[in-house]
Amino acid sequence: MITEFETRLLGIMMMVIMLGMGASLTWRDFLIAFRKPKGVLVGMLCQFGIMPLLGFALAMALDLSPGLTVGLILMACMPGGTTSNIFSYFSKGVLALSILMTTVCTLTALVMVPLLLEFYSSLAGLSSEFKIPASNVAQVLVVLLVPTVLGMVLRKLNPNIGATIELLGGFMGIVVIVFLVATWVPRNHQLLAETAWPVYFAAIGLGLIGMALGYAMARLLRQDNNRSRTIALETGIQNGPLAVLIVTLSISTTIQQEVLLIPVLYSLFIVLSSSVVTIFFRRWATREALARDRMKAGALVAG
Repeated sequence: MITEFETRLLGIMMMVIMLGMGASLTWRDFLIAFRKPKGVLVGMLCQFGIMPLLGFALAMALDLSPGLTVGLILMACMPGGTTSNIFSYFSKGVLALSILMTTVCTLTALVMVPLLLEFYSSLAGLSSEFKIPASNVAQVLVVLLVPTVLGMVLRKLNPNIGATIELLGGFMGIVVIVFLVATWVPRNHQLLAETAWPVYFAAIGLGLIGMALGYAMARLLRQDNNRSRTIALETGIQNGPLAVLIVTLSISTTIQQEVLLIPVLYSLFIVLSSSVVTIFFRRWATREALARDRMKAGALVAG
């Protein structure tokens, strides 16, 4: 399990992350999103349509235990985190779309996550012992909205302070994952060694399959390659630390460790798999840019 001190520290770190996310936004960003909402709407469809269904399908196909199932479904229902913005930037994606998707999905999560978690937990036939109360999820999300709004206010009052907080929040997203790995993994190395391959497949597959499905859905809905790659990353990269925080604040019984297993494994492996995907996407974007430059050069010569 995660200790009480670690839970409190994780909560503080999450507030700093949400403060940074808020500092990355202005009210103008929301106006732009409402005027041209298609990209964000496609992203929300992937986030709250594809991912929870994928989590449920993996749990059923792999015949996971109730504790692992609720952990996987919770992980699949999470909105994206600031980590996805970092990977979108390095992959030469559409950073503005990535940030807007993260923020809008986080705000929408207040309603969607409790509903989806309850729906898929019931569909999986989980008993009340293994269900995370919707009210607990909503309370955690409401609390985390406060620093998000505060970050937006600070950005409005002083853009320089806002930019600093934005960088701090993005950096903290990586720190939290390292923190989880550094504190939880050493204490549970025996558990990890005894963990069956279906659990690892679920933890790794949720992110990778989610990215593939997110890209396919975006292309199907006529988003260009660059926006589709951005949506793919946003779809597959969930807010792992938020899932861990919800579990630690909602479950204090002996099943906590079992429920935590997939969110912690996901948080570890999503950094590795996203790095590989980001390198691939970056090379893809570079080839497209070079092809466009050659076409322009050819048109000038022909003219």
